[in-house]
Amino acid sequence: MAAPSDPNTDPDAALMLCVKRGDDAAFTVLVDKYKQPVMAIAFRILRDATEAEDLAQNVFIQAYKSADRYRATARFATWLFTITRNLCLNEIRRRSRHPADSIEAASEESGDQPGRQFEDTKGFQPTEELLHGELERKIEEALAELPEIQRTAIVLCRRDELSYEDIAEVLGTSLSATKSLIHRGRETLKQKLKPYLRTGEWEEPPK
Repeated sequence: MAAPSDPNTDPDAALMLCVKRGDDAAFTVLVDKYKQPVMAIAFRILRDATEAEDLAQNVFIQAYKSADRYRATARFATWLFTITRNLCLNEIRRRSRHPADSIEAASEESGDQPGRQFEDTKGFQPTEELLHGELERKIEEALAELPEIQRTAIVLCRRDELSYEDIAEVLGTSLSATKSLIHRGRETLKQKLKPYLRTGEWEEPPK
């Protein structure tokens, strides 16, 4: 489990504690900061832009409703991304019960909105040697083919503020299992994207 967050060093946790005390302006600051990352993560898990937008709204609604129970036992980002993943998993389970809806949504996403993605300033940029356009689509396709938990681990790993311990907290796995998921995911992506990389390398800085 991730170490407790110190509001003195995690300004977002401090803001959420202000929300807990009834400061709605503090919550607006958090929404403005995290709405794009939350939508980007939801999109990469669900592969559906409309559902990602709707889910992001629900994430912040749930976060606001949970403010009175909030404790800084982890980084705010960890807490918020845990809510995001849990709601995504609920949506995946809903899809499994209503596969026709999923097929229709997937068709709309792949056919009518081929370029629709969410900007994420800390998004998936594995190496500066990747080109743009077609290569970015290949990255997204390769990510989409990973199992959900590996895909989520890789996406979260690209967020500088999250340690491996934080990612393990979001995924609900042990630290060693999280490192293994990230390693396997990187290796799979490296092999899939090797024809599109100049060096074939897929390196990440240690966390």
